[in-house]
Amino acid sequence: MTGTLIDGKASAARLREKIAATTADLKAAHGLVPGLATVLVGSDPASQVYVKNKRKTAEALGFNSVHVELPADVAQDVLLDRVRALSNDKDVHGILVQLPLPKHLDENAVLDALDPAKDVDALTPTNAGLLLSGRAILKSCTPAGVMLLLKEYVGDISGMEALVIGRSLLFGKPAAQLLLAANATVTMAHSRSRDLPALARRADILVAAIGKPEFVKADWIKPGATVIDVGINRVDAGDGKTRLVGDVDYEAAKAVAGAITPVPGGVGAMTIICLMQNTLLAACAQNGLPLPKF
Repeated sequence: MTGTLIDGKASAARLREKIAATTADLKAAHGLVPGLATVLVGSDPASQVYVKNKRKTAEALGFNSVHVELPADVAQDVLLDRVRALSNDKDVHGILVQLPLPKHLDENAVLDALDPAKDVDALTPTNAGLLLSGRAILKSCTPAGVMLLLKEYVGDISGMEALVIGRSLLFGKPAAQLLLAANATVTMAHSRSRDLPALARRADILVAAIGKPEFVKADWIKPGATVIDVGINRVDAGDGKTRLVGDVDYEAAKAVAGAITPVPGGVGAMTIICLMQNTLLAACAQNGLPLPKF
């Protein structure tokens, strides 16, 4: 028997329709158009693609899109000045600084220069603290997308055991907080955790975000568990070609799991649309309007 395919593309498309409709209503009722600013430093091809896709999605939803592109050797103070200027721009409601930055730049200093109310990646210490206290409006995009998928495909996760493999600021730590807020019993694990397979076999919800291709094996998975694969890894497919795989051995795991996300087409599809959701929420919050429900 094969586990249920968790179709992130379909879920993202449904959320996209809701955001587009809410954006149109916001403009008609209040003359407010959400504004998203993207900041790209350097010419890394992957980062260029990510930023292009974010801008394209924003424009398709009816947002204002502002883009700042700076050379790879930009001085720290120049970048900070641009970020502060965007933070002070009332027409910009969300700011995304594409990471990672070139090594000579201090990412923490850049995040500290960002207005937390416009931090649509939810990476500033302020937004991390609000998440911990259960008061966050802006939540890290990929973890927020994971929670939407769990809500749709699993429902109430109260009391379930959840294992998060990975402890990054971008995903692992906020994901654990969101799972706790949904009343799951959460274990955080990482590359140095002892007997990781044994921890995994207890989990009703197994979330893999460790950045290692097909690291989680089928015999790690509790039969019937929900498997959320956050990994995106390029591996050799032969003949000089590459293919995308996740952090879970998908072909073997889908025979054991009750439900599982594919790569691509799973969690990744939710990330950009959750960024747009954050931008819309930020626009409403900054203008004293009720926050839309999704």
